[in-house]
Amino acid sequence: MTAAPSAARRGLTGRTALVAAALAVALPLTAVAYTKAAARLLPGTPPAMAPADRQADLVLVEKSARRLTLLRNGQPLAEYRISLGAAADAGPKAQEGDERTPEGRYRIDWRNPSSVAHLSLHISYPDAADAARAEAAGVAPGGNIMIHGLPNGWGFLGNLHLLADWTDGCIGVTNAEMQAIWSQVPDGTLIEIRA
Repeated sequence: MTAAPSAARRGLTGRTALVAAALAVALPLTAVAYTKAAARLLPGTPPAMAPADRQADLVLVEKSARRLTLLRNGQPLAEYRISLGAAADAGPKAQEGDERTPEGRYRIDWRNPSSVAHLSLHISYPDAADAARAEAAGVAPGGNIMIHGLPNGWGFLGNLHLLADWTDGCIGVTNAEMQAIWSQVPDGTLIEIRA
């Protein structure tokens, strides 16, 4: 009689393990498929640009404080809490795939209203010095570093994105914050990223 309950428990444990393994595979695949579909079906709608006197002339990113500040003539216009690359505290970006956020002075050089994340502003990394350092080290410098909202379809997460650094080296904000940043940061704006 004692063997039957033990076998039943083993069967339940085996089924539970099988279900857990299936979920561990299915959920990430479903999330990836959902994100790809949402990127096509739910692209961001960019807002109009703010009046010139409300546009930033400097974007300041302080990595250690996880803060992005829009400034005009040295005066703050707005401040946002941010998520960074998953290895942002390991130093400045050195090569492709290191999940670090660059440090230095760059420009916002183009924008993408149809990105996989809710709107995005491109940072001009790598500059000539970044490219030379990477070449000397025999690695690719990486690129496509952006300020962006949450992946399309995931905007409902809001400030929960601040619980962990989740980007591949970009600067992440909520979708509502990205709308405001998009309207206040014209192409050509200087961005300074500090440790």
